[in-house]
Amino acid sequence: MSLFLRFSSLLWVLLAAFIGGASLQACGSDGSQSGEGSSAAGAAAVRELGPQPLIDSTYVINTLRAQPQFKAQLTPARRFYRERQFRLGWFKDHQPVVQVKTLQDIIAKAADEGLNAKDYQIKDFRDLFAQLEKAREDSIKRTALEREIDVALTGTYMKWASDYYRGVANPRDLKSTTWQVKPNKIKLNKALATFLGERKSRYNYYEFAPLHPEYDQLKKALATYRAQERAGGWPALPAGLKLKPGQSSPAVAALRKRLLNSAGGEAASTPLADSARVGAAPAAYTYDAEVVAAVKLFQQDAGLKPDGVVGGETLRQLNVPIGARIDQLILNMERWRWLPKRFEPNYLLVNIPEYTLHVVENDKEAFSMPVIVGKVLHETPIFSDKMEYVVLAPYWNVPFSIIENEMRPKLVADPVGTLNRLNMEVVKGSGRKAKVIDPTTVDWANVTQNTFKYTLRRRPGPDNDLGDVKFIFPNSNDIYLHDTPHDALFSQSARSFSHGCVRVKEPVKLATYLLRDKAGWDQSTILDTIATHREKYISLKEKLPVYLVYFTAWADAAGHPHFRDDIYGHDKTLAKEFFD
Repeated sequence: MSLFLRFSSLLWVLLAAFIGGASLQACGSDGSQSGEGSSAAGAAAVRELGPQPLIDSTYVINTLRAQPQFKAQLTPARRFYRERQFRLGWFKDHQPVVQVKTLQDIIAKAADEGLNAKDYQIKDFRDLFAQLEKAREDSIKRTALEREIDVALTGTYMKWASDYYRGVANPRDLKSTTWQVKPNKIKLNKALATFLGERKSRYNYYEFAPLHPEYDQLKKALATYRAQERAGGWPALPAGLKLKPGQSSPAVAALRKRLLNSAGGEAASTPLADSARVGAAPAAYTYDAEVVAAVKLFQQDAGLKPDGVVGGETLRQLNVPIGARIDQLILNMERWRWLPKRFEPNYLLVNIPEYTLHVVENDKEAFSMPVIVGKVLHETPIFSDKMEYVVLAPYWNVPFSIIENEMRPKLVADPVGTLNRLNMEVVKGSGRKAKVIDPTTVDWANVTQNTFKYTLRRRPGPDNDLGDVKFIFPNSNDIYLHDTPHDALFSQSARSFSHGCVRVKEPVKLATYLLRDKAGWDQSTILDTIATHREKYISLKEKLPVYLVYFTAWADAAGHPHFRDDIYGHDKTLAKEFFD
């Protein structure tokens, strides 16, 4: 039994002793602190010890400021006590409420959430309750202790709840990582009132249930991997291994143990002496159909081509230590805490390391499709916004950096011929008011980004860099979803090729879905409009939330994990903040 679990058990004994053998306040069916079985004991306590003491704002401020770990909780704690007219929250009729024990039990299991229980062992409640038990006859000391314990419990709860619901790290403070997804705006004073059974909420603050099922699924995976780590983890495969189905190698025994024995114990195998004939490879060394199938499943879980060949990237992924995978699960649990308490029923979600767009309708995934995201030097940003338009047969506006670094010499030598070959034009203005101008009137040799008052754009067509469809959710990052003429890139497992925007594999399917409630815009009409090579903006009937997120690990409902590479190094950045 851990030190903290022993402390929690001892605390419970002290609490029971403190109330003189009476039962603690039990939660009623509505989650309140009242209970008929304790009313008599409460009345007796009031007669013996007098009314429950109050506190004031100054006391709350001074007590929390005295403890560095509680300073961040000062504002919600003041609101909590002010809303209850400065009555104590953790005592009723001088008896500690049952949630005192519940909070200690929750903190004792902090590791299950990827958190550290020591971060919440800020005050020695065992000692404080022992002092309180001894002070029953000293009203002044007893009152002081009840107030001290109450505010300390409030600070402890809010420190825990802040980490559990909003995250240990602040994503907006992380260097080299820009996380602009709208955050979870939990009100800790309201959450505590719910936890104490004094108010109801649509969120299960009273039992610390995860806000997202995806978080709970990662938690299951974390428990499984920690059990496997305790059982010895998994064996490393030899560097440089190259193994194809049907081949034999001593490494197959380790591979079999790695993939077919999730508990980390010894895999069933045939000893060398049991070979069918002298000189033959043992059966356990044969890369047979059972192990090949397990390798293919592993490759799918890692986002690799499921060809059953062990080597290269597959070997690298197989040899990631179990400790690193456990850390990866914990970091991605942390990211779920950064998200809103609840998503809208319908939304689009792009998981950047997964290279996948998920379309969610009525809280269930309708379909998904592969995407291409930004390369390392042009990272796709992490943010959320709302999609407003589908653009058919879009123009592509050429960034000035391309004009300057790639096109300037050709434009100086032959502006008309160059633009004709590239199916491009120069326009003044934008949208319907854009007017095509003569490219020979531009001083291409000396123009700068500040002096270039025009737009160089590629006309709609099969070679347009945005393909046939563009999906706009106006944002300061100037990021959007779009088609691409380079479909061959979707055959790659790792697809970070763009300059930041997200390219989708099935743009017409997505456009048809988004316009399904828009009269007159079925797939046939969409294709006919694209074929005109004339840009057409179509407003969505309702704005649709779009989330661009970064998860390198997730799990299915059974807790079976999937992992992806940390393509932008965000895991590495977060790990320094979270674990150090």
